[in-house]
Amino acid sequence: MNIKALLLAGLLSTGLALPAQAASYDIDKKGAHAFIQFKVKHLGYSWLLGRFNTFDGNFQYDEKNPNASSIKVNIDTASVDSNHAMRDKHLRSKDFLDVGEYPKSSFVSSSFHEDGKDFILKGKFTLHGVSKDIVIKGQHIGAGQDPWGGYRRGFEGHTTIKLNDYNILKDLGPASQEAELYFSIEGIRQK
Repeated sequence: MNIKALLLAGLLSTGLALPAQAASYDIDKKGAHAFIQFKVKHLGYSWLLGRFNTFDGNFQYDEKNPNASSIKVNIDTASVDSNHAMRDKHLRSKDFLDVGEYPKSSFVSSSFHEDGKDFILKGKFTLHGVSKDIVIKGQHIGAGQDPWGGYRRGFEGHTTIKLNDYNILKDLGPASQEAELYFSIEGIRQK
């Protein structure tokens, strides 16, 4: 028996619990059970809604210590989809996302605080080559077995960003300076 096995046997025999590790989840992008959407006022008269169709990421969640949880998400900015081909072409241009220069956006958490089902997630959001600290408020939707033998966990969250904070300077009027972001994330636990 090697030294690690002996130490483990000794710890278990004395009743000392080993620290639990956070479970790792991959965002379910294949099953399209995750969404990153945005909403921007159009001239102050209506809402422009859209989403990013291509993204990936993962998160760690520890049921015994939820506040130790973390998430990382990578977004393909060229996958922007507002259900209008000409507008999407404009959104990909230098006026807005400039996907040729900045093909990726990302979010990397720095802290997670859960209170019941509600949470506050803080981290760095990078868009258009600029990284800023943001706060995402949300809810833990649920977790459990899926019909295919896996285990899933889901969250939703939202935040608002100022476009000019990310050097997106196209002026569409004072009502269109902010974008609301909505994240619906379902992860599949990795074995």
